[in-house]
Amino acid sequence: MISLYRPGRSPLHRLPAEAKLIGMAVLALVVSLWPHTPVTAVGTLLGVLALFALGGFGPREWGRQLWALRWIVVFMAGTQLLFLGPQPALVNTVRVVSVVLLAGVLTLTTRSEDMLDVVERALRPLAHFGVDPWRVAFTLSLTIALVPVIADFGRRVREAQRARGVRLGVRAVVPLLVMSLRHADDVADALSARGIA
Repeated sequence: MISLYRPGRSPLHRLPAEAKLIGMAVLALVVSLWPHTPVTAVGTLLGVLALFALGGFGPREWGRQLWALRWIVVFMAGTQLLFLGPQPALVNTVRVVSVVLLAGVLTLTTRSEDMLDVVERALRPLAHFGVDPWRVAFTLSLTIALVPVIADFGRRVREAQRARGVRLGVRAVVPLLVMSLRHADDVADALSARGIA
């Protein structure tokens, strides 16, 4: 499994996974539901960046995370600006970026297996209703593992197109989709061979 976790000794690293997951869920709800103004939205973003500092990560790390979100930011800001106007576009875009960065802090300071153990324990009561907690936790772990893999596929497609002098566009989705589906087949075969799928 590809982990986004970065070892460290910060206060956030030392917090139990349960506390961090609950805290992130509460903060994400507050960020999402609070009626923000541009000032409070930007203040929220600065607060999330302060959490990066508390976790021992400087501007380089949150800058890298923001760079990975650039197309989401451009798309969101553009559509919101077009349909809602400047202020709602700013507030809504900053709100979404804050929540995604909050999740980034969580994954950087918490081992994946610790998070999945918490999820599995939380879902145990649902076993009475036919839910398999282990399968749900395993599906989440697989999803987390595949996010950076797909991102790497996208990077390779962009580099290949630039090397050929091809203009980047919608057609770049086709090779990315093909690579993703092939990788999904390989993962399915590996799981079947181990008797998991």
